[in-house]
Amino acid sequence: MPNRLAHETSPYLLQHADNPVDWWPWSTEAFEEARRRGVPVLLSVGYSSCHWCHVMAHESFEDPATAALLNDHFVAVKVDREERPDVDAVYMEAVQAATGQGGWPMTVFLTPDAQPFYFGTYFPPAPRHGMPSFGQVLEGVRGAWADRRDEVDEAAGRIVADLAGRSLTDSLPAERRPPRPEELHAALMGLTREFDAVHGGFGGAPKFPPPMALEFLLRHHARTGSAAALEMVQATCAAMARGGIYDQLGGGFSRYAVDATWTVPHFEKMLYDNALLCRTYAHLWRATGSGPARRVALETADFMVRELRTEQGGFASALDADSDDGTGSGKHVEGAYYVWTPDQLRSVLGEKDAEFAAAHFGVTPEGTFEEGSSVLQLPDAAEREGGAQGFEGGAPADAERVASVKERLLAARAQRPRPGRDDKVVASWNGLAIAALAETGAYFDRPDLIQAATDAADLLVRVHMDWQARLHRTSKDGTPGANSGVLEDYANVAEGFLTLASVTGEGVWVEFAGFFLDTVLVQFTTPDGALYDTAADAEALIRRPQDPTDNATPSGWTAAAGALLSYAALTGSALHRDAAERALGIVTALGGRAPRFIGWGLAVAEAALAGPREVAVVGSPDDPATAALHRAALLGTAPGTVVALGAPGSDDAGEVPLLMDRPLVDGRPAAYVCHHFTCERPTTDPDELGARLRA
Repeated sequence: MPNRLAHETSPYLLQHADNPVDWWPWSTEAFEEARRRGVPVLLSVGYSSCHWCHVMAHESFEDPATAALLNDHFVAVKVDREERPDVDAVYMEAVQAATGQGGWPMTVFLTPDAQPFYFGTYFPPAPRHGMPSFGQVLEGVRGAWADRRDEVDEAAGRIVADLAGRSLTDSLPAERRPPRPEELHAALMGLTREFDAVHGGFGGAPKFPPPMALEFLLRHHARTGSAAALEMVQATCAAMARGGIYDQLGGGFSRYAVDATWTVPHFEKMLYDNALLCRTYAHLWRATGSGPARRVALETADFMVRELRTEQGGFASALDADSDDGTGSGKHVEGAYYVWTPDQLRSVLGEKDAEFAAAHFGVTPEGTFEEGSSVLQLPDAAEREGGAQGFEGGAPADAERVASVKERLLAARAQRPRPGRDDKVVASWNGLAIAALAETGAYFDRPDLIQAATDAADLLVRVHMDWQARLHRTSKDGTPGANSGVLEDYANVAEGFLTLASVTGEGVWVEFAGFFLDTVLVQFTTPDGALYDTAADAEALIRRPQDPTDNATPSGWTAAAGALLSYAALTGSALHRDAAERALGIVTALGGRAPRFIGWGLAVAEAALAGPREVAVVGSPDDPATAALHRAALLGTAPGTVVALGAPGSDDAGEVPLLMDRPLVDGRPAAYVCHHFTCERPTTDPDELGARLRA
């Protein structure tokens, strides 16, 4: 019989709707029930494409005996971390403080007042490698609750007091200001020390794509000409594109590599990773003209549209790492959809082409994954494409044969059982996708990608925005979720809308971005320039979450700083500029010490230091001369450049003040390059405009 989760819209919660566990969604009613019964709460947090979440579900939550123990002695609450990042953040902070590590599934035991007192992540069904079984944990917590309640309450009180005492205020410099050039140079030096010169990227295994740090390095190179900054970007992008973390057949990136060489991925594919990396590769092409970077940007954009676009025009959250192994057993196996053996190649391609494909993609009898299977990669591409530092070299020797092999393998793979898809639309991640698709479409003359970005923006306005311009964080099948947007939703949607306005010349997207950023100023920002992740009027948790550091996506704090800065550049708003600069005070504090974890803040700081440049392109959108100037403006590499496009006297001039009072020049379309609304002489020459926008 389905439990209470059957009425939820989250795909992750619905995966647990048929468990024998009597799950509750996160709600006041769940904690009232725990208080009425006098039992603790088990909080289990995960997400739909999480491999170990599936494992624990199969081993424990689908087990009748474990479910009976849970139902008799606990109130069990299941949370989708992607739907409620605030709940996840608060309790993950407690888990990490207590255990020194975190991860999902996250398992936390709470008092009926939502105070945590015991923590963990995945627990196996039987004791393993020094780890207690989940059943042992349940019995231990049950016994402590029954026999040592005073100790439990005391521990919970200490934990909550410790969390409440943590504040970022002391980390902020007394003068709330963006980093200076020497401080950005120190951040570059910090990244250089952590750079893996052999395999690209930063740190060791597991290795995560670092798009925010790469964006900082691209902008730093544009401003300073630093060869080292560009080389780190080129090496990392080349290594990721050659590795198994990149889907060599269908495009798109997996979440991370389990090794330091980018060979074996954790196969889940997330919208946010692909949106951020699509934009990174497009910006690398813009800086260098790299053919491989162009290919990866377009393939990743096409992957998002093909695999993640929903019927309503938004973008789904993720594809699972696991899928049916195709043997008829019903068993789900990580990577089953993506990996190949030599025999499987032969069955699709025949002997000769299979031998060619095995050499090209690194498929061996021993395999690079499990049971003799291999993750497709391009082991010889480094030599073909000019080495790890290059990433600008030529195509393989037999490009037509490679294309034929890829087409046939992709068609054969499409017949395999597909990974599950998490169909919920997350506002923040759709904002990232809108920015990536709009720019990629503009750079490479793909109006279909710009249209996909516009459709997603339309969905966010129609479904996620209410009459007060407040955002719902999620929707599914065109119905908004009950959860309110957090800071990253407002910031990344504003960023996406501002980028879309620059590409399309439709000023209404600037107006919508302004609504969201006004909410940021009122609901999320403190008088001293700090930001919280949840709104002032949001549900009160044991701590109001506040984290300025990058994780898988830009932090809400630094994303807001970037959107505020761009909006100020388009509108001349001193209020928004001041808020952006005060928010960047945290980058001044952390940039030199932890550059890997505040890369987007460093990228925004580069834009602030560069101006950013403000470009007004005036002329009829249908005039080829206007289009040429507009393209030159979009391809400018000066950090954070904003672009406004419109005809003199058009409605867009009212929505985008940068366009106001900018006449044609001798009746011809013209471009104005400005800084704080003080403009250089206009130009009608796209080449001259491009030269002005190369920092």
